[in-house]
Amino acid sequence: MSNGRFAVIGLLLGFALTAQADVIDEKLAQYRTEGAQAFSAEAGLNLWISNHNGRSCTQCHGDSPQGVGKHIKTGKQIKPMAPSVNPQRFTDSDKIDKWFLRNCKWTLKRVCSAQEKGDILVWIREQ
Repeated sequence: MSNGRFAVIGLLLGFALTAQADVIDEKLAQYRTEGAQAFSAEAGLNLWISNHNGRSCTQCHGDSPQGVGKHIKTGKQIKPMAPSVNPQRFTDSDKIDKWFLRNCKWTLKRVCSAQEKGDILVWIREQ
């Protein structure tokens, strides 16, 4: 691969990481306006691993958001959640809303609070 191709790949990766940081920061600001307090990576981890009547985030996503997951019902592969491994994660605000809604309803049997969403995002961003 030529040096020019490496430069283009690096540039595109840089754009993805910048877009991701911007979208995550926007979502965190939104959650604060919805009443969330200081976000906690520890609380995010606890939510990720906790059992909610036989369901948890780890059932589909695995113990680490850096790994590939597998949907518990369909068997469909789920790309890593961690931005460090999958720079395309968390670059689309609408997708973040969509997946929090679906996954919280399935896992918790309710909509996640702004606090819970922020805690999860802060924790996953650190992975």
